[in-house]
Amino acid sequence: MSKFRKQHMSIDWYDMIDTAEDTAAVPASKAALKEKSTLVGRIGSMLLSSGTAAWRVRASMNKLSRALGIVCNADIGLLTIEYTCIEGSEEVTTEITLSTAGVSTDRINAIEQFSDNFADRVDKYSVEQFHHILDKIGESAVKYKAWQLGLASGIACCSFAFLLGGGPMEMIGAFFGAGVGQFIRKKLIEHHITLTANVCASVTAACAVYVLVTELLDMLVGLPAVHQAGYICAMLFIIPGFPLITGGFDIAKLDLRSGMERITYALLIICTATITGYVAAFVFRYAPGDLPEPVIPMQIKTAMRLAASFAGVFGFSLMLGSNRKMAFTASMIGMLCNTFRLTLVDLTGIPVGIGAFIGAMCAGLAASGIKRFIGFPRITITVPSIVIMVPGMFMYKAIYYFALNNTSDGLLWITKAFMIVLALPMGLIAARILTDNNFRKNS
Repeated sequence: MSKFRKQHMSIDWYDMIDTAEDTAAVPASKAALKEKSTLVGRIGSMLLSSGTAAWRVRASMNKLSRALGIVCNADIGLLTIEYTCIEGSEEVTTEITLSTAGVSTDRINAIEQFSDNFADRVDKYSVEQFHHILDKIGESAVKYKAWQLGLASGIACCSFAFLLGGGPMEMIGAFFGAGVGQFIRKKLIEHHITLTANVCASVTAACAVYVLVTELLDMLVGLPAVHQAGYICAMLFIIPGFPLITGGFDIAKLDLRSGMERITYALLIICTATITGYVAAFVFRYAPGDLPEPVIPMQIKTAMRLAASFAGVFGFSLMLGSNRKMAFTASMIGMLCNTFRLTLVDLTGIPVGIGAFIGAMCAGLAASGIKRFIGFPRITITVPSIVIMVPGMFMYKAIYYFALNNTSDGLLWITKAFMIVLALPMGLIAARILTDNNFRKNS
């Protein structure tokens, strides 16, 4: 077996700056353009690797550029940044390429705080000192172990199973299936296994564990075949809600390259996961029927929806790299907005797409309203709070029926999924336009 060799070479930022003693104390504002550009590029690459939208990446790069007294123009994709820094008659053009995409809301928060405070320190710290600070930010970002992420995934998908109409048996199966699937996913990420292989392996494991758990339960207490439909809930941890929503943000701000790349990335994961789930269902002879929604009084159902929404958003937030305070804040917003969305659809019969738009807009308005008190960037709260609204089950059912050449049912489910996926970022965008002057205007 040949030795593993990195396809994307790492950048040693200290090789690009002058670390001699006589220049180490020079403030960043007085440094050479090449050295200033390393700070701008590194901030951009750290934010991009954390999964945030291109608009936010560019905003932070601009904050540093203004404080450094230079002009920066950047073209941002999913994995690459091409930027030019200009100071007087000098210019430096650089391209940075990441090896893979990921999400870390805690790191987004830390980097945004660094960017906001940069102007106050630009005349005090050198470029090298700023790089040391960025080293610490990268190292201090919350990192959960595989078993912790597996537990968070199990709780999230267990909650998802209830919200989709499942009962105790589906919830138990989804808990163990999603927990094992996310555990394996994290371990494969640590070993740098490529995206498609990672998705196939983790989804297959999740489906297999769900089948094993439900078969054991069937042997013990006896289950009707309709409980087989819940196996979809065990694989919902893989649905890429963050890039789907941030991709919508980028398209709304005419960052078409970044937006299309993010949506393509999300569709790659969705197609790989749903096809893998279909093959697993074919092997295990499971079918995605309608879950047998239990008959519960409206008051009790609302209370249970509140609890399930809180637990689900909390689990998904941890999976997205949020610290516990950030996850709690997102869960409170998601709990109220998702329950309001579901209740509104039940009581008024409005289309699910309109319900998703209203739920997402409420989440965006709530995050904007409390931003001054919590200090977290909106995206670290709003996106995790509405990820639970992403219609993973609809997406899977569409692929399942297409695979069976049942195009009528496939088109029905893909249309429902498309309308919700379209509505979620639109709801957040509407809230942002109403509350953020910088986002509302072109510049």
